[in-house]
Amino acid sequence: MEDNIISSQRVLTRFVPDSGEEPVENNMLDLPTNVTVEHLTVICNSLLKQDDSTRYVFYVDEKEITKSLDATLDFENRNTEKIVEIVYQQQAVFRVRPVTRCTSSLPGHSEAVISVAFSPDSKHLASGSGDTTVRFWDILTQTPSHTCRGHKNWVLCIAWSPDSTRVASGCKNGVIRVWDVETGQPIGNQINAHKAWVTAISWEPYHSNPECRYFASSSKDASIKIWDAVLGQIVRQLSSHTSSVTALKWGGTGHLYSASQDRTIKVWKVDDHSVFSSKEVTLRTLQGHAHWVNTLALSTDYVLRTSAVVTPADNIDPNDKVKRRELALSRFNAVHSPRGELLVSGSDDFTLFLWSSNENKPIARMTGHQQLINHVLFSPDARTIASASFDKSIKLWHGTTGKFIATLRGHVQAVYMVAWSADSRLMVSGSADSTLKVWNMKTKKLEQDLPGHADEVFAVDWSPDGQRVGSGGKDKVLRL
Repeated sequence: MEDNIISSQRVLTRFVPDSGEEPVENNMLDLPTNVTVEHLTVICNSLLKQDDSTRYVFYVDEKEITKSLDATLDFENRNTEKIVEIVYQQQAVFRVRPVTRCTSSLPGHSEAVISVAFSPDSKHLASGSGDTTVRFWDILTQTPSHTCRGHKNWVLCIAWSPDSTRVASGCKNGVIRVWDVETGQPIGNQINAHKAWVTAISWEPYHSNPECRYFASSSKDASIKIWDAVLGQIVRQLSSHTSSVTALKWGGTGHLYSASQDRTIKVWKVDDHSVFSSKEVTLRTLQGHAHWVNTLALSTDYVLRTSAVVTPADNIDPNDKVKRRELALSRFNAVHSPRGELLVSGSDDFTLFLWSSNENKPIARMTGHQQLINHVLFSPDARTIASASFDKSIKLWHGTTGKFIATLRGHVQAVYMVAWSADSRLMVSGSADSTLKVWNMKTKKLEQDLPGHADEVFAVDWSPDGQRVGSGGKDKVLRL
């Protein structure tokens, strides 16, 4: 190390993994206070016996070390005899490049595009629209591949099966259809699922069932139903909400999470798909919001979305469901904390709550938004939560404590939705002001402005492989 580092004040430090696991042995180090991120990276790789190219983010007292240790820590008011714990987190090896331009406009829908979603393997894009159709788009040629007709009213939500072979869609009439991605044809008959709008659909995770057979739906009729996609039959009904169910997530530990306009969030136990099961399925009711709960996100959302995707590096046959399930389970276990899945809820009361699936009391109540919250989302590494609001701002919060990090301002109207890049370094937002904006998480500043839409942008998704962003909105056009 350089001379100026040697001559600096020194401090006793210890490197601690952000996963909560036990630190490696013999890692108590006497370091100079002006040690930089580059030096810390070298030391960390040496301690962990990792390749020198492995990159990390370092934190002290929840604050990221961006330049050097002394620039982050308040040494004047710190007990110098106390060990400084440096929390390290390995970063994604690849870097997602910021989206910079619209590569294609995909016309075809004759009404507003309400939902846009890439398949988990990033090979296909699906969109649902007010014109009652679901469309599949070929990502490579950027052309339409199938138009799926069958709904009689606005398609409000779509959801990909974890193996990327099917999409379930729900409409304003309470009807659900399941579509084959390769043929664009419906699988089975239409499911007359609910008496009112279908508000959300969520598939069972791959590691729980590699057949990708079951999914859950929620509705304005206050019910949640679990369906067998093959038979098109209901296998379970959950009905203790007293008002419209607004959001639904199928977690990785056999739990289903639902948010409702009755101001509660419920955690259900759903690892038994027997219609005749009389077991009590409501594990807990999470209360705290003073108004409708609009949106939910899980800390495991990204890993559940992508855990079944097989890459050449995995060295397994994609058709071997046993091996693929083992891979998905190992990926899930690698990010699942002993504390349980974390979930964040956003409400019309302008607040967010951070919860653990194992506890009744919230970890944190997050305040600061001036209007209702439309959308919340954990970053893929689960370290950061982003919330989008009608107050034209996006706020960032710490993923495990709920502490406020920063406000991202730039939109001039309501922000409807956000999407993270796979490496958690970038985020894109869609707004009523007809623009998309790309934000840099290191600088917490605007990286790129993406005009192009002629009207409000309702839906946005970043492909899991990091290559593309898809967006849709009131102008009826899908953009890549």
